[in-house]
Amino acid sequence: MNHVVLFEPEIPQNTGNIMRTCAAFRMQLHIVGIPGFYLDEKHLRRAGMDYREMIEIRRYQGFAEFFASQKGRYVFFSRYGMQSFGDCDLHTDEDVYLIFGKESTGIPKSVLREHLEDTYRLPMDAEARSLNLSNCVAIGAFELLRQQGFPGLSTTEVIKGKDWLLQ
Repeated sequence: MNHVVLFEPEIPQNTGNIMRTCAAFRMQLHIVGIPGFYLDEKHLRRAGMDYREMIEIRRYQGFAEFFASQKGRYVFFSRYGMQSFGDCDLHTDEDVYLIFGKESTGIPKSVLREHLEDTYRLPMDAEARSLNLSNCVAIGAFELLRQQGFPGLSTTEVIKGKDWLLQ
């Protein structure tokens, strides 16, 4: 299975967009630490729209609890990563965990230092400080699924039909 891990997300709209991405791509969402907003059903339903019903969110007090309970291939995203995400080979039989930091400060440096070989940077213009968190998750999730051949996902339009453009 594929997973998205958020460390202390601060902006509910980003988390809502990420929930939608996880639902559409059949990925499990994990939240590590204390988010910067309420994670009760009322707030999550508003942030995640109708996609809230399609996913389960797993919570952890910190990275120690997360790492102890979730095993697989960890892929960390950071503007400080010394490798390009374009060079990341995601072909594996293990569960894959795409791990993202909070909007303001990212993943703690102490965690990244322990996982330097698994920390990647999304290539971008040198003058740009960073990308939006939900966009980074979408980029990472899409590349993971592309390398896996989009397992279990529809490649045709199912609501209006695959031939809708021809009608």
